[in-house]
Amino acid sequence: MRSKNVKYSILILGVAWLAYVVWQEASAVRAVQSVGVVDTLPPQDCGVVLTGASGRLREAFEILAQKKIKKLVISGVYKETQLREIFPHLPFYPEVHSEDIFLEKISGSTYGNAVQSLAVVQSLHCQNIVLITSQLHMYRAYKLFRMIYPDSISITAYPVVHLARDNSFLEIVVETIKSLFYSAFGRAL
Repeated sequence: MRSKNVKYSILILGVAWLAYVVWQEASAVRAVQSVGVVDTLPPQDCGVVLTGASGRLREAFEILAQKKIKKLVISGVYKETQLREIFPHLPFYPEVHSEDIFLEKISGSTYGNAVQSLAVVQSLHCQNIVLITSQLHMYRAYKLFRMIYPDSISITAYPVVHLARDNSFLEIVVETIKSLFYSAFGRAL
């Protein structure tokens, strides 16, 4: 009977510990605050924007247009996509030159974004980058980029808020699970 109580106690402690870990990770995911103002961003060598949620590309082009970055890497672009399809408003940005924009078309995940964009960033000799992604996605993306990128390349997070709505509970849960997965297995990938 005593061994059964010990096993039950260990199980309860394990579940409590797991709940605590998940709660802490969800709190970290939700704690990312939007920067929101390009003017406060110090100049950097390159920007890396991760495709996905709306607003990311527009904000990245604003940062490039305001000369806060010299080069822009758009990571996670579909293989056949052209720049004019990604950002049809480019003609309205005369200060942006297409030769300063690089489409990374190999990656299919946040981990892939970090690995594949690093090759482009290194070929451009960037010593510091601005990482641009959604507010919800930034915690995990920054952790992965910091894991993959060498310490010699500084990374400034630039989370973009989705103005149309707040993140749902399900979106936060999914992002938390993804973040925990990469925290546990990211080095092994």
